[in-house]
Amino acid sequence: MMTNFAVIAQLVVAVSIVIVWVFRFDNIVKEFKQYHLSDLARTLVGSTKIALATLLVAGIWYPSLVLIPALMMAFLMVSAQYFHFKANNPWHKRVPSLFLLLLCLFIAAVSLKLIF
Repeated sequence: MMTNFAVIAQLVVAVSIVIVWVFRFDNIVKEFKQYHLSDLARTLVGSTKIALATLLVAGIWYPSLVLIPALMMAFLMVSAQYFHFKANNPWHKRVPSLFLLLLCLFIAAVSLKLIF
């Protein structure tokens, strides 16, 4: 049963990344400018997140692919939290990356069989 929750979490993370980095890209451009990060940094982060999201989806059928992408995505979400705090963004802007961070840690814990 918990594995089903992990699969749902993988899909939520992957779909969220695609929505934000593809369909709401104008927001990403604004945020990276606010954080004084380069276009190259934005491109590297975005392509990494899309690749990791793809691996999380592939991990539904190939579970050995899940752990590393989940941990790497969690690291990127910790980084997002850092930049949100550094820019003193309001909580409503911090919550999505915090939620995705928690989901990624949950996915990693299930993958490692630390829970369920």
